[in-house]
Amino acid sequence: MRITQIRVKLSPPTSVSAPDRLRGFCSITLDGAFVVRDIKIIDGPHGVFVAMPSRKLMDHCPHCRYKNHLRARFCNQCGQPLDENRIAPALPPGDLRVKLHCDVAHPINAACRNEIQTAIIQAYQEELERSHQPGYVPQRLDDLPDDLDAA
Repeated sequence: MRITQIRVKLSPPTSVSAPDRLRGFCSITLDGAFVVRDIKIIDGPHGVFVAMPSRKLMDHCPHCRYKNHLRARFCNQCGQPLDENRIAPALPPGDLRVKLHCDVAHPINAACRNEIQTAIIQAYQEELERSHQPGYVPQRLDDLPDDLDAA
């Protein structure tokens, strides 16, 4: 696997009184053929790290079958109250943690994760340096690479 492109979009600065840990988003292209979008760059207690894209886990309303996120107390479609203990049967015995999100894409092993994280953090640092230059124009994450046909 070869990372052929990394695009970083910095998050706007927040106030000092309410700092946000999200530093930016990025997209990576692997082998010029596969794109992973919405990778988060987060400022953690031990420095900047990368969080893979994820989605909220959902379940269906027993009344109308509409999808609602697991923490919903009422159905977003019909307004019926939802059982707050509806996720407990899915948990292994003794596990009190509720998994609310699942990864959309993620590395299979630590070596792959380190390679991706190192490359993204390096691209983030370079974009951060460019952002301090006069005339800086932020990258757009939704643009297709020049060598791909949009059709």
